Amino acid sequence: MEKTLKRQPEWVSEYGSIRITCLIAVVASIMTGCSSVPAPKEQMAVTKTEIQNALSGGGNEAAPLQLKSAMDKMNAAERAMADKEYIQARRLAEQAQLDAKLAEVMARSAKAQKAVDALQDDRRVLRNELQRQIP
Repeated sequence: MEKTLKRQPEWVSEYGSIRITCLIAVVASIMTGCSSVPAPKEQMAVTKTEIQNALSGGGNEAAPLQLKSAMDKMNAAERAMADKEYIQARRLAEQAQLDAKLAEVMARSAKAQKAVDALQDDRRVLRNELQRQIP
């Protein structure tokens, strides 16, 4: 009995090397894609604007803890940006934006409550004046 070695066609070995080359290219592109996260410049700018809005809206007085938290997180986001840790920078900037927005809303709410209190005081004064005028 004679053993015959079957030889693989040439295209099979070519196909195998093409598969390996494609696999390497896919893995390389995935690794490159993961490491090239863009800098969150727009998010940083939006957050800075929100913090300024909270400051100008009276956040210092109405929500000092929330505003301080926003400013601390923004500082940490800026440090992360400098270290090119863009995912961390974006996360911190988003958290800072939410804290600043909360401070702004709390400031508006406090101003609205003061206005309501002033209106109630005015109504009370008018009621007292009317009662004095009626014998």
